[in-house]
Amino acid sequence: MEIMVFFSLLLLACSVSTNPIDAEIENHDQQISNQQPSLQDIHAVLRELTASLTEQKMRMAFLEKEKQATQVAFSAFLMNQGNGYTGPFNTLFTLIFKRAVTNIGNAYNPSTGIFTAPVRGVYHFDWKVYGKENIQAGALLYRNGEKISIAYELPTSGGVSASNAASLLLQAGDQVSVRLLANSRIYENPDNHNTFSGHLLFTM
Repeated sequence: MEIMVFFSLLLLACSVSTNPIDAEIENHDQQISNQQPSLQDIHAVLRELTASLTEQKMRMAFLEKEKQATQVAFSAFLMNQGNGYTGPFNTLFTLIFKRAVTNIGNAYNPSTGIFTAPVRGVYHFDWKVYGKENIQAGALLYRNGEKISIAYELPTSGGVSASNAASLLLQAGDQVSVRLLANSRIYENPDNHNTFSGHLLFTM
């Protein structure tokens, strides 16, 4: 009788005991399950990646725009082709240098003759006019409505050129142009005597 009770207890103990190997496997599976990211975690990571990529794209676009804004240079001739006189007029006349051979940054408008500063900085400008036949040839550089300087010659015989240059601090949006002096006349031919040029020296 005692033997039967002993074996019964032994079988019961075996049935309720857990195999150590099985317990270790179960514990490992539970750890793996706990380590697996949830769908919510995956969405959060994707949102962070999207925000980071968007920020990088915006920064690259800003840097590219800034780079383009600091690359400014132009050079323009008075006429696209042919020859002829401009002036005289009884008042100042904005010269339109129609043939822009260089216009990096597109700050110069060959339809109006006006240069518009894209950024605050110091710009350098050169202008030259050509006249002949005893009529004065003069042109003024203007910043917005302010007269800066003049290029002027009075031919006595043949043809003469007048030129000048200036470096100006401009605010973004400031406009620079060359205006023919009242009662002046200039002459142009395919040699392109009359020119207007400028470029950005540095930003400020």
